[in-house]
Amino acid sequence: MANSLRSFHSSTSLVSDSAHSRPEKFKLLTSSRSVSFPSQLKHNLSLSGGVESSRILRNVRACNAEMQVDISLSPTVNAVKPSKTVAITDQATALAQAGIPVIRLAAGEPDFDTPAAIAEAAITAIHEGYTRYTPNAGTLELRSAICHKLKEENGLSYAPDQILVSNGAKQSTLQALLAVCSPGDEVIIPGPFYVSYPEMARIAHATPVILPTKISENFLLDPKLLESKLTEKSRLLILCSPSNPTGSVYPKNLLEEIAKIVAKHPRLLVLSDEIYEHIIYSPATHTSFASLPGMQERTLTVNGFSKAFAMTGWRLGYIAGPKHFIAACNKLQSQFTSGACSISQKAGVAALGLGYAGGETGSTMVKAFRERRDFLVKSFGELDGVKISEPQGAFYLFIDVSSYYGSEAKGFGKIENSESLCRYLLDHFQVALVPGDAFGDNNCIRISYAASLATIQAAMERIKKALAVLRPAVPV
Repeated sequence: MANSLRSFHSSTSLVSDSAHSRPEKFKLLTSSRSVSFPSQLKHNLSLSGGVESSRILRNVRACNAEMQVDISLSPTVNAVKPSKTVAITDQATALAQAGIPVIRLAAGEPDFDTPAAIAEAAITAIHEGYTRYTPNAGTLELRSAICHKLKEENGLSYAPDQILVSNGAKQSTLQALLAVCSPGDEVIIPGPFYVSYPEMARIAHATPVILPTKISENFLLDPKLLESKLTEKSRLLILCSPSNPTGSVYPKNLLEEIAKIVAKHPRLLVLSDEIYEHIIYSPATHTSFASLPGMQERTLTVNGFSKAFAMTGWRLGYIAGPKHFIAACNKLQSQFTSGACSISQKAGVAALGLGYAGGETGSTMVKAFRERRDFLVKSFGELDGVKISEPQGAFYLFIDVSSYYGSEAKGFGKIENSESLCRYLLDHFQVALVPGDAFGDNNCIRISYAASLATIQAAMERIKKALAVLRPAVPV
């Protein structure tokens, strides 16, 4: 009875005298079929008598005809685009579960198992009952281990209260943007970029400013372009090295040029995404931006365990930086998710205990990634109409296939852009890749080689067949 009355009162407040005056943001929840009310309510209404009774009954009949609810969403959410990498990965997974032999090279997820020593540490933690909430910022044990890692591997000195452990590097990045950006601020993002950077900026009510790079320059940011685009609104520069999606690695001398420009702008901070730091191919080397002169006090360094330790599902990342900014991120996290998983944190301590760059298990993974990279670079290098920048790190190949745009594919139609080419490859040849427009470069597609060499070889055969029936529409 009480629920029916609440429904009745809320619905009558939304019913207008004319159906045509209904606001667009209200959605029809029921058809003309009647909504039932308890007989006692009808009896009480009949006893009300007079005009008032008639008015209430008219409202009840109107309510029977249609009930409405405001389905509008936050403007912030409406401004955010969904992740294409997640969407394509989910679609490919659904096809595979339906029995379609899809080769999935879309997700950035190592195909290796989490190293045994890490898994055993987690199992031990479970058996020992280590299943309670941890401090919001992460356990002191893990934060101390991260401080040791940053000192030994990156030349950075931090105290535990300058470290915040989160549920993955992506959460760390978003919290950093929310902590430092104000409405109207600009977030400087070299493109091609990780799909989430611009959307995170929008969530923080900041404006993403994309600075394009060229495949002929290995997708590295031109310092002169950066300097020309900085204004008093510039609040955060995001650097990702090694890069997702290009695999590019910023050499130290280029980072030093960028640091000199950053130093001229008091409001400008740098978020250095170093999640792929140990998946790097010699002679390339990794340099932490915060290790450059004068940069530690204005750099937020994001890292995690997903890539180098094959711990994607463990959801464990961290951010290091000046205490003032880390305290702000910590405050946000206390209202979002609270601390990361206690079991994952024990696993993280074990991961850092494997030694530099994950020790022997880490080097084994990197060796396999390099072999796969070399195979793909050689294979695509043999195809007409494909431009390549050889990746120096991570496990992605970002190739320019725009010469095939404008071609007709039998049974599919015209290849118009990176999305239609990827759709063609998935629908007709069962290979899942990610269109470059998701990363800000419609000329390219991204291939993740975080899969076995045999799987990559099979995918390459399908891709060759797919492109063989197309003719490059634009001379290369």
